Amino acid sequence: MRLIDDRNPLAVPILRELHRQLDAGRERAHVIGLTGNPGAGKSTLGAALVAHWRGLGKRVGVIAIDPSSPFSGGAILGDRIRMAEHSLDDSVFIRSVATRGHLGGLSASTHDLVMVLDAMGYDPVLIETVGVGQDEVDVVKVADTTAVVMVPGLGDEIQALKAGLLEVADVFVINKADRDGVDRAEKDLRVMQSLVKGHDDEGDTGPWEVPIVRTVATSREGIAGLADQLESHRRYVTAPGAERDATLARRRLARARHVLEGLVRDRVQTAFEAALHSLGAAALLEGVASRESDPWSEADRLFQAILTGYRR
Repeated sequence: MRLIDDRNPLAVPILRELHRQLDAGRERAHVIGLTGNPGAGKSTLGAALVAHWRGLGKRVGVIAIDPSSPFSGGAILGDRIRMAEHSLDDSVFIRSVATRGHLGGLSASTHDLVMVLDAMGYDPVLIETVGVGQDEVDVVKVADTTAVVMVPGLGDEIQALKAGLLEVADVFVINKADRDGVDRAEKDLRVMQSLVKGHDDEGDTGPWEVPIVRTVATSREGIAGLADQLESHRRYVTAPGAERDATLARRRLARARHVLEGLVRDRVQTAFEAALHSLGAAALLEGVASRESDPWSEADRLFQAILTGYRR
């Protein structure tokens, strides 16, 4: 996992072999994305879900993603601290990773880390994204089931969700449901659901009706019901049927595209850095900054240098 997160080339042959093994017909782990606005209690909710699954005898994998510092590239990785109660459990594997500037609330290595946890026999695998609100929609490209978490009483939480999280939710969670305003929050959410078409979960018996689950993660109230809804969605999308098979096929293609885009983006970034160095980064940047040259011409030069490097 460290090799993967560091983008070490030594990880590639291992990942290729895992990819072949996991595509050999065995059932994949249930990958659950936990996303939502900052302050919604995602980490506490995730810890409560892990405790519930462990009570059922399941081996649970957790990928907790924290934002990176734009200056150092490091991250606090605080989710491992908040899940400390599970840190000594041999049947729980928690991996904290930093976004390292990757947009969409995910780390660039998330898909590969999920594949490793799947190969290790962890099921379910929980992904907790960073609390960046409407930028967290990428989780749907990795997760089988996406739970969007909100809390009552923030006033504009529904407006924040409207920008994108409404569309990716398979299950809505109103956490901290012991607060005032929970009924209003659920009512507003129902109204927004009626106005926004969700993503493509539709089966032979009709579309998936996105449930709204109330929880109080600190006391673990409603956690069992949430776990049941997550499992219900898994059964729904994996049940046989022409429409659901088509939906699964679309999701697999979208996931493949997401993985390929990430890999190509990483390689282009590496090639850009190499080309910039080969052309003399300091002089090139100073020329653009002083307007002795222009960014469009320099971009053309860099692009040609990248192509030349690949041809070699």
